[in-house]
Amino acid sequence: MPTSNLPVLQFTLANYKNFNARATRDALLAYWRHVEGGGKMFWAMAGAMSSAQLGITLAPAIRAGLVHGLSVTGANLEESLFRLVAHDHYKDFPDYRYFTKADDTRILEQRMRRVTDTSIPEDEAFRAVEKFIVPMWKNASAGRQRRFWHEYFYELIQALPAKLHKGPAEESWLLAAAKANLPIVVPGYEDSTFGNIFASYVKSGECSPSIVKSGVEYMAAFYDQYRELSQGAGVGFFQIGGGIAGDFPICVVPSIKYDLQEDAKPWAYFCQISDSTTSYGSYSGATPNEKITWDKLTSDTPMFVIESDATLVVPLVLAALLECKRHPREANELIAAARR
Repeated sequence: MPTSNLPVLQFTLANYKNFNARATRDALLAYWRHVEGGGKMFWAMAGAMSSAQLGITLAPAIRAGLVHGLSVTGANLEESLFRLVAHDHYKDFPDYRYFTKADDTRILEQRMRRVTDTSIPEDEAFRAVEKFIVPMWKNASAGRQRRFWHEYFYELIQALPAKLHKGPAEESWLLAAAKANLPIVVPGYEDSTFGNIFASYVKSGECSPSIVKSGVEYMAAFYDQYRELSQGAGVGFFQIGGGIAGDFPICVVPSIKYDLQEDAKPWAYFCQISDSTTSYGSYSGATPNEKITWDKLTSDTPMFVIESDATLVVPLVLAALLECKRHPREANELIAAARR
């Protein structure tokens, strides 16, 4: 039995039998079947996944053609850039659960911004990037140019000289996405550090608010991107966390159907990884079946909910998928044998 090239897939098939483990295995196998059959996969990424270094597996997955579009929070977008330019200056706090208010005040005084057990250095991340992106905003204001929020970051991360990289470039998902020019939406970008910084330059009159296209324009552009992505075998939806990063793009199907009154393929796959408890009125904790009533999914859509920590689940899923991509024949043989 071929196993030497597929240790993660083999481990998953052998051990992930029930509960969240089974959901993880089934979501992984359905993901592989979909992309191997010519389908695309669109990712929605909430939370602080970039600070958690998800790019270690996400960036190679993008390069391997396993991810075909993204919806991310403004924080995830900028934090991938921060990791690239300031990685050596991050500090980790594994004992954060036992911190007092005084402990966190000391972190503030060190000009660090804690995100659970790690922290972003203000000077080496925020202020260093500000030196590059603010002139881009000012030039756009002077030239009356208008661009999407991510386009500034796509340009910046590719223009940065390698000598300014403090983290591994191959682990930056934003750099991988920019090089591939992946379709990306950043709904609610204002709720991010650089969204706030941009607002301050607008308030001071140094930048025009019109240089950034709106969320409505993101959706208008996404109509066409969705149509292209959904051609052939269709496009699946792989969601980490909840909130606007997921809510915004998944609405494109009913909006095309009911608002534009045009035909649209349903999402061809759905998986959400979340630790949100299913509860009354919680979109993040809603079961996928609820989305059927909104015409976002259908009764035939493969649906998976993995109630776990994405920093544990996603690297495993992507590592297994990368194995499958490199060794598709062996992967399919192993999967077939596991069904017997």
